[in-house]
Amino acid sequence: MNMKAGLWQQQTMKLAMTQELTQAIALLQYSTQELSSFLENKALENPLLKIESGHVQSMDPRYDRVKPTRIKAEKDKVNWIEQIGSGKTMLLDEYLKSQLSLKLTNTEKKAIERLIESLDENGYFRADLNMIASAFRISAEEAERLLKMLQGLEPAGVGARNLKECLSLQLKRLPERNELAEVIVDDYFTLFAEKKWKEISKRLSVELKEIQEVFDLVQTMNPRPASSFHSEKSAYITPDVIIKWDGDTFSVSIFDEALPKISFNDDYYKRFSAAGDRIVSRFLQEKQQDYHWILRSIEQRKETLTNVTLKIVEKQQDFFIKGPAHLKPMTMKEISDEIDIHESTVSRAVREKYAQTPYGTYELRSFFSSTIKTTSDENTSSQQVKTIISKRIEEENKKKPLSDQELVKLLNEKEGMVVSRRTIAKYRDQLGIPSSSKRKRYD
Repeated sequence: MNMKAGLWQQQTMKLAMTQELTQAIALLQYSTQELSSFLENKALENPLLKIESGHVQSMDPRYDRVKPTRIKAEKDKVNWIEQIGSGKTMLLDEYLKSQLSLKLTNTEKKAIERLIESLDENGYFRADLNMIASAFRISAEEAERLLKMLQGLEPAGVGARNLKECLSLQLKRLPERNELAEVIVDDYFTLFAEKKWKEISKRLSVELKEIQEVFDLVQTMNPRPASSFHSEKSAYITPDVIIKWDGDTFSVSIFDEALPKISFNDDYYKRFSAAGDRIVSRFLQEKQQDYHWILRSIEQRKETLTNVTLKIVEKQQDFFIKGPAHLKPMTMKEISDEIDIHESTVSRAVREKYAQTPYGTYELRSFFSSTIKTTSDENTSSQQVKTIISKRIEEENKKKPLSDQELVKLLNEKEGMVVSRRTIAKYRDQLGIPSSSKRKRYD
């Protein structure tokens, strides 16, 4: 083997990821909001890039939006235990302080105000009561008394340390006290929440029907007593693509109105290029190249998004004509093969992009679903299976709810869909539907 040092020439081929290519890929996957923010930041560092800020418009299509996760929304409405408040505190502190007794001593007033300030966005007390007692040099018993005073204010349930205490406080405020409900929540809350009602029935010697009535009563309670004092931030969704069907043909257009309009700052370029300074000229040349690159990248992004959307419309025509129930199985690989781009490019193109359709505004990713086998020659999509599962469960006998295995048999015999029990359980969980044991009613 020749181990001598020397200079050698070797010709090789390799793919180089240039900075421009990296940025072009980034632009493709940007949502409308991200792209707007990118352009605004670019305008700050590139004086040749001029933005017309007044061109930016906002819209909120949520009012005509048909949400694909309808069952999940219904579940959240009923099973509030899973909901967590979020938003900006408005007047809760002031409202609670206005209810305080004027007979409080200065120390008591300051201590209870600290308790109020320690409430979270849902109205729960999350701080360490002993630490607050030490800070104001009062006993633990006195701190507990002040917390009880706070818990006696409106809204009912405020100041609770957990959900169990929150519900208990509200039950004790009812015009007609329900002793069974109070006992169940105070002493058997875990069993009650897990719907192990037969054990509660044996211990308290009550019928399951009575426990069902308690459950219905508890569902009317507010698990977030401070929710009415919150102003949740509106989640605005701006469609990137508009798909229309006139009864004969489809039309696809890119919605550019939400993006800032950019133009070349010709006055700036002419004024400084006339100076004849070499450093300034190099700077202007770099910024001019950067400006043209941004224009090309935006145009390429628009072209890719249009091509992907057109292919989605072509393969999902039944969805746009007949509705969401007719969504067909489709993968990103199919789209990438047909328009001759990489699968990752399709993934980036549809990332956080929304399409306004005749049936509402949908995320482009929602049009891609896995294939489910059927007893016939045709396949169906996972979304169709979820829709049928939701419908069957909605129509079931609530006293004898369908088990996952019964749903497997039902889908196979009635719908011709071959789905495993594990898949049924997964889809049911994604839809926010509890198991059959937790759906069962006793009245």
